[in-house]
Amino acid sequence: MAYRKFLMKNIIFHYILILIPIICFSQEKKKSILKPIKIGVLFNYGTNENFVFDDVDYTYSTNTYKLQAFYELGNWKNIDFELIVQPQVQFLKHQLLNKWYVTPDQENVEEKIAEFTQPKNMNLYGLEFGFASKLKLTNKLDLQGTISLGFSYIDTRTERLAKGFTFIENFSLGFSHQIFQKSFIYIGANFGHVSNLNFQKPNDGYNILGLEVGYSYKL
Repeated sequence: MAYRKFLMKNIIFHYILILIPIICFSQEKKKSILKPIKIGVLFNYGTNENFVFDDVDYTYSTNTYKLQAFYELGNWKNIDFELIVQPQVQFLKHQLLNKWYVTPDQENVEEKIAEFTQPKNMNLYGLEFGFASKLKLTNKLDLQGTISLGFSYIDTRTERLAKGFTFIENFSLGFSHQIFQKSFIYIGANFGHVSNLNFQKPNDGYNILGLEVGYSYKL
């Protein structure tokens, strides 16, 4: 619980730090900010079974498909700033491994254990807003870091998270490479978190480490 609160506070803090220059830069832009400069798609695979988390109580993995619209926010020295709007669907697999995670003080303990220890296929539908900083390494290669927050709906309850409204948070780091005049590929890694900020119980949430690849086209 303390870790999740610490994580949320840090995400909000970094968002504030990012929003300040974004607002300043957007004031200087004369072109319409409603027209994207690029559109694209991105695929991400993530799992809790990794060297950072690897929680033995459960398994969790996601295949995420995102549509992307990129908006130019400004630049500072050799760093470009972009807003990435990302509607998405996540296909999730989950299973509770440790039945004692369902504590005896809960109602309908046996029924919950029987339900939650079964493998589950779940879906999450979301809209995510990413704030990307791109540092130019060469004429065609950028180092890209992105902090994202979004809103989503998960269609199945588990021992860790209630069905319904959730927040999604991601931090990604990778490389964007221009392969043709108007075409770009992106390869990176991400840390992702899903929870509902205690709007419902339970709210232990999910943490993943993932790999992602994307393609975008300049309009």
